[in-house]
Amino acid sequence: MKHNPGFLKLVEQAKQRVKECSVGEVKGRLDRGERFHFIDIREDHEFAKDHARGARHLGKGIIERDIESVVPDKQDSIVLYCGGGYRSALAADALQQMGYENVISMDGGIRAWREAGLPLES
Repeated sequence: MKHNPGFLKLVEQAKQRVKECSVGEVKGRLDRGERFHFIDIREDHEFAKDHARGARHLGKGIIERDIESVVPDKQDSIVLYCGGGYRSALAADALQQMGYENVISMDGGIRAWREAGLPLES
């Protein structure tokens, strides 16, 4: 997908402020049984098609509105992902502005997850 320059600039700025991790790091955390909120922020139809096994859906359009109901403790660890890691970086930046201290964006998003052959569900 070709992204517009303004969007890419916004994402680049957000990525300077947020932490990112690889799909391998997330899979390792899941394998070790670490407790964290694994949240798919893609659109409803994207999530319905398939998503990383164990991920919960909270779309980018509503995450700021609903996150405090889903994750009331702002110290909890949260890993966000989207299609390729751009929207999740923007969402992670917004959550940090809301006071969430342990938010990470999964670099490469679901595309990297699929390419790595990691488990999906629908």
